[in-house]
Amino acid sequence: MSFLKNLLSSKEGGASTGWETLDSEAGLEAAIAKSSEKPVFLFKHSTTCGISLGAKTRLEEWKLDPEQVSFYYLDLLTYRPISNKIAEVLSVVHQSPQVILLKDGKAVWTTTHHAISAEAVKEALEKY
Repeated sequence: MSFLKNLLSSKEGGASTGWETLDSEAGLEAAIAKSSEKPVFLFKHSTTCGISLGAKTRLEEWKLDPEQVSFYYLDLLTYRPISNKIAEVLSVVHQSPQVILLKDGKAVWTTTHHAISAEAVKEALEKY
């Protein structure tokens, strides 16, 4: 039973991870605005893709400090229009899975697929 519970919980945003769920254009606007106060990461996740699940698992290794950084989770299959809006507003080509770092309302870094890891986002945070 715990295997099934873990599998099902892996498809959710992850309240236990400290990630905020991105599920509306208003939420995207708020995330972009928040990036003027502190760095914001957007994680676009396809809940039916093994590569995306692997990326999510690798990201969960990072113990977030919500005082220093915000991390948003987008269920790409449920909220594809939000992903399209991200591409339009931030001028970032859509990928899945994908992590985007926002600072001062702009996308300053992105990575996709197997390059997504806790270490990669930490390095991006240090660099930008």
